[in-house]
Amino acid sequence: MRIGVLAWGSLQWDPRELKIASAFAPTGPVLPIEFSRVSGKEGPRPRLTLVIDEVNGVACKTSVALSGHGDLDCARENLRAREGMLHVNGVGYVNGLSGETSFRAMERHPTSVDTIRDWLTTTDYDAVIWTALASNFVEARGEPFSTEAAVGFFERLSGESLVVALEYIRRAPEQISTPIRDEINKRWP
Repeated sequence: MRIGVLAWGSLQWDPRELKIASAFAPTGPVLPIEFSRVSGKEGPRPRLTLVIDEVNGVACKTSVALSGHGDLDCARENLRAREGMLHVNGVGYVNGLSGETSFRAMERHPTSVDTIRDWLTTTDYDAVIWTALASNFVEARGEPFSTEAAVGFFERLSGESLVVALEYIRRAPEQISTPIRDEINKRWP
């Protein structure tokens, strides 16, 4: 089975244990992406990370690589481990052979799942997987997500924490152009 792995952020520059058989190429579907997830909130280096966000995201071209696994369950588990997720349900998938789709991804971003499914039919992949985490900004910060709130998140950081958070924004693939990235790059050139 040929399995595509979709990416729009750190998987591309820091794949770690993600087993891929090809380099990421910017040939994935266009999805609504934004820096609207707070990651590392329990640790010393909180940052805003990219997720599919059907409310706040903007259309961005994603990238895809061929998984080094030919089994969908193994590929999903590999991505789960790379992302440090507790459960494999956080890995979205569409199986083009069986028609099966991730229920968690359908809960979190159903329109994007449809877009991914349509894109899959135009490729030579049999299935596709992706990180299907949701925006958690409201839960993590106690305020609605907005450009001003995201800037406020960065303004509260200092030292190494700010450096790490800014690095994540700066290392995002070039085709990921979002209002948050634009504003952060203006404020911290």
